Amino acid sequence: MADLPIHTIVFEILTRLPAKDVGRSKSVCKQWYALLSTQDFVRIHCSRSLVSSNQRVLLIDDLTCSVRPIISKSNDYGPSSIVTFPFHHQNNDVSILSHLNGLLCVCLNHTYELLLWNPTTTAFKRLSTPDSHGFYINNLDAVGLYVDADDDYKVLHIKRRSGVLGVYIYSREVDSWRNIPFITRQEYLSPHFNWSAGTFCGGTLYFTVCECWLGGTKRVICFDVNWEQFKEISFPPVPSIGMVQGVLVNVKNVLHMFASTGMFEMTIDLWTLQGDYWIKVLSCPPIPPISLSLWCDITHYVTNGNWFVMAKLGKLFTIEMDMKPFKCFYPVSWFRGFKGAVFVQTIISPSI
Repeated sequence: MADLPIHTIVFEILTRLPAKDVGRSKSVCKQWYALLSTQDFVRIHCSRSLVSSNQRVLLIDDLTCSVRPIISKSNDYGPSSIVTFPFHHQNNDVSILSHLNGLLCVCLNHTYELLLWNPTTTAFKRLSTPDSHGFYINNLDAVGLYVDADDDYKVLHIKRRSGVLGVYIYSREVDSWRNIPFITRQEYLSPHFNWSAGTFCGGTLYFTVCECWLGGTKRVICFDVNWEQFKEISFPPVPSIGMVQGVLVNVKNVLHMFASTGMFEMTIDLWTLQGDYWIKVLSCPPIPPISLSLWCDITHYVTNGNWFVMAKLGKLFTIEMDMKPFKCFYPVSWFRGFKGAVFVQTIISPSI
């Protein structure tokens, strides 16, 4: 360590600071401000921030927006901190559509505008334009947030309108939208199909596409973010009786799906994608009946060999797993529903 230049030592120390401490450190001197603003510093700091201790759960209700830590030892949420939105809104009418590396892609429901927002630094960027790009319609559109091989954060927006069906990409680097072709079955752009938010994993953005919850066609659409090409793969072979939901999750750069089936009692299976095929890795017994309103507002995460299913009011149930096959699952978390997200505290900026 004594032989290292002081600049290298400072760099190594600062890239390990919590995100909020990095913001405070920028005011120390001009040299530190310049160092902490470089893309190399932001990229390395982000890679070192993707740990369980930096995970937070953001919850939005009619009155407040709060952020809570996840406490691994007690498997519960920690004390909440109230968050003030840095942009204009009406009665917390903010929907969270996608999240990646501390950035959230959100929609202002009263104006339909898309924004990129970092709740840790409070920085945000409006994506709407005068030529009608960057406006999101719930139940018609789909959004996915990703980063390409050039470290450019982008938003894929699938727009479904009456007479207007298209796919658009926003680039943070050039701060503009452009249209790309949708090369797969055009009927998936019909309002009869329900698209999930995109899940970014291994250079690909994945969406579930379901014709309806009770039966009907169910597929997974894959978007290669570097070649900008679409393809489709099959849904896991789950029973089609009752309601079927598939929620995608990135587990250390391997795509998994929590597939739930049933009507009055839900069964959950965990699948992993190997090539273009799904392999079942875990089945749990039927769980007690859960109302649909609550089911759409549940947090799942895996830690210390256990799979926890939680709602705003607390833990619903725990599934014990064999430690050996599931070591790669620590840590992982996701949040289902537009009114919340599990995110990591970083200094990634929504604009260049």
